[in-house]
Amino acid sequence: MTEPLKLTMACGLYDRMLDLYTGDVRPDGIELNFIRMDGSAGAREIFDRMAGNLEFDLAEMSSSEYFARRSAGENKLVALAVFPSRVFRHGMCTINKKSGIRTPKDLEGKKVGLPIYTMSAAVWMKGHLQHDYGVDLSKIQWVEGAINQAAPHGRPTVLPVLRQVPITANDTGRSLSDLLAAGEIDAILGTSLPASIRTSPDVVRLFPDFREREKDYYRRTRIFPIMHAVAIRHDVYAAHPFVAQSLYAALCAAKDRALEKMRYLGALRYMLPWLMADVDEIDEVFDGDPWPYGIEPNRPTLEAAIRYLHDQSLIAAPLAVEDVFEPLRNGCRF
Repeated sequence: MTEPLKLTMACGLYDRMLDLYTGDVRPDGIELNFIRMDGSAGAREIFDRMAGNLEFDLAEMSSSEYFARRSAGENKLVALAVFPSRVFRHGMCTINKKSGIRTPKDLEGKKVGLPIYTMSAAVWMKGHLQHDYGVDLSKIQWVEGAINQAAPHGRPTVLPVLRQVPITANDTGRSLSDLLAAGEIDAILGTSLPASIRTSPDVVRLFPDFREREKDYYRRTRIFPIMHAVAIRHDVYAAHPFVAQSLYAALCAAKDRALEKMRYLGALRYMLPWLMADVDEIDEVFDGDPWPYGIEPNRPTLEAAIRYLHDQSLIAAPLAVEDVFEPLRNGCRF
């Protein structure tokens, strides 16, 4: 028998990845070493090590960074249309009440913190503000840094913005959260909530009704924002083309099994007291599958991501979705 191909995968241990980690789902012809790296810091480390040094055979990868690199002509990575991380971001916009911000348009002329201007979460939130609320992003002063630490957000290897944007680094020795509470910045577009939202009465969400806004946004647009894809090293894919189909099938199987387990309500799988109502809502809003893989079910989301990247000068020209996912060129619709 042919020995299985040994591959290393770095990814967060999401429910949709759990059965790959435990080995209950195994990709055909592959012996997968799943390296779990969790949380925002873990994801940033994966991106930096994969994009910078190709340290893994495949990995969870920032969608915005992958698209930007493809647009710039890089082909070191090949993405599958598999999306480990998706997040509606309306609830992650926080403000200081004393800043005078009452509506999204009031962000114009303000100082707004974010971890990295080019990161997927920031691209989506800026896109929402521009396209849904008419905010002129060029009138905002951006401040980059970690939300709850007095440090940069990782050691990013991202490509530069293609035009001049007013971005400064937070070098105050305090976190963005602390600056927001002190009124030294006016808002944060975050990957997580600032700790000060629990300690300062002045720090609140810009959209307190975020859940209803996010559902409305999805119903209007069919967009569920994608943060991360799964990327394979191009040299691995070129040497072993079968890995794309094998990995895609296994990733789909692991996701489907996670959804099936979540639906068993005899004992709640997650510490969500109203999980039953959440499952009902998934059926109502998403027709039963909130997390589809593949290009066609995600075309509105992918096209919006590319449009926002172009609007924000992170790519020079719009990309065709089909050109972003390399396996399509070989007849495999991933």
